[in-house]
Amino acid sequence: MIMEKIVFEKLNFPDDLKVFGRHVKSFPNGIGEAFDALIERMPPVPKRSYFGISEMATNGDILYYAAAEETFEGEAGQYGFDIYIVKHGEYLTVTVNDWRKKTACIKDVFEAMLDDVRIDKENPCIEWYKNDDEMVCMVRLNNKT
Repeated sequence: MIMEKIVFEKLNFPDDLKVFGRHVKSFPNGIGEAFDALIERMPPVPKRSYFGISEMATNGDILYYAAAEETFEGEAGQYGFDIYIVKHGEYLTVTVNDWRKKTACIKDVFEAMLDDVRIDKENPCIEWYKNDDEMVCMVRLNNKT
């Protein structure tokens, strides 16, 4: 499926957000399985958001983390997952509706975002899975621009 026109928006995260999950060692092939395992291990919580967090390793590989929003203090430790912080601040975003049919195009969205001079290349690319239909691609903006 081909993406419609990419529309950049800005979103402000007023506070840091604690998420937890696991490194996906078989990126990109293991992403779905990693999220399935994460969801199966926890009791269902209404309106929990999930996140895909990717960053460049020193060797040029992409490190990808499948993560869930922590819904109460200490939840990550209760399940033995790694903790990751989505930093507060302003983000450049692109909303992808019906994202399950467009997974092959998500890398193109991030490539377009990474070409924007306003982004902070020291921060990861974040996929915010708000629900089964809506996913938001996010890259933190440089606070110096």
